[in-house]
Amino acid sequence: MLQPGLIWACRTTDGRTEMIEGGDPPGDCDFRWLHFNLADQRSLSWLERSITLPPAVLKLFTTQGMEQRGLVEGGYVALVLHDFERDFDWDDTGRIGALHIVAGPGLILTGRFHPLHSADAIRKRIAGGFLLEDTASALGLALDALADTLEERVLKVTHGLLAAEDDLLSDGSSPDTRELITLRRLCTQLHRTVVGMRKTLMRMEGERGVLADLLPLFGRISQRLQGVDQDIGGAQSQLRLLRDELDLQAAQRANRNLYFLSIMTALLMPATLVTGFFGMNTGGLPFAQGAMGTAIAGLLMVASSVVTYFALRLMGFVRQ
Repeated sequence: MLQPGLIWACRTTDGRTEMIEGGDPPGDCDFRWLHFNLADQRSLSWLERSITLPPAVLKLFTTQGMEQRGLVEGGYVALVLHDFERDFDWDDTGRIGALHIVAGPGLILTGRFHPLHSADAIRKRIAGGFLLEDTASALGLALDALADTLEERVLKVTHGLLAAEDDLLSDGSSPDTRELITLRRLCTQLHRTVVGMRKTLMRMEGERGVLADLLPLFGRISQRLQGVDQDIGGAQSQLRLLRDELDLQAAQRANRNLYFLSIMTALLMPATLVTGFFGMNTGGLPFAQGAMGTAIAGLLMVASSVVTYFALRLMGFVRQ
């Protein structure tokens, strides 16, 4: 069994990276990666006892918080970057979590308080034969996994919007409003995550004490995140256009209904006037004594509506 609190570990020796499935965490090797469950209090105890880290770096790594930030001290780079959480039986939760990273010479530590997409992707890449040559390659793998997760979510939003737009324009079926709200919320989450991550990495480029091999990495990931943010902006614009189209169609339906009700009201008003007139209980009412009085009154009702219809059509209120 691995050390309590340690989820998985790997090491690189003689140009080969291998996962550690059991036994103690790797010690003497060219490079090692340890991934911790930070919700387990034994992780902090083991870190304090086994690995010498600057106090500020250790605090940032083990403290739960939702703000994306970075720190450089004593030759170590510490980062807290957002990622999407996952459950053991449900891959897409929509909740935002944080991946905690510490990178130093020959070592990288990662941790999370809840299961994350990027951590699973990192483990699969390493188990699939990815070679961790040094700190830069390991940190690059972690940051690329985070960027991959964001790109996958943006692609999911884009596909959802395209499907809704195709349905709307092809057969006129309106998408579910709740689905559009979900997509809008996801776009907002993605935008905030990407902007915060990019700002954090750009600040790290200007920090003193950062390993020289990491500076090009921060610049590359920042440029990649800029492209992701542009895709998010495109998805948000597409979502606004879709909402505008839905609002336009809703307004057109409301106008058609209002137009129909207005025409019907105009046609029935003269007939209502006739029935009101002949319904008066007064003396000398026309057609009250004859056998055809009701028929004549009915003809007057129909004639008044027909005359009103042609009058409205002549004035252009009735569409052809």
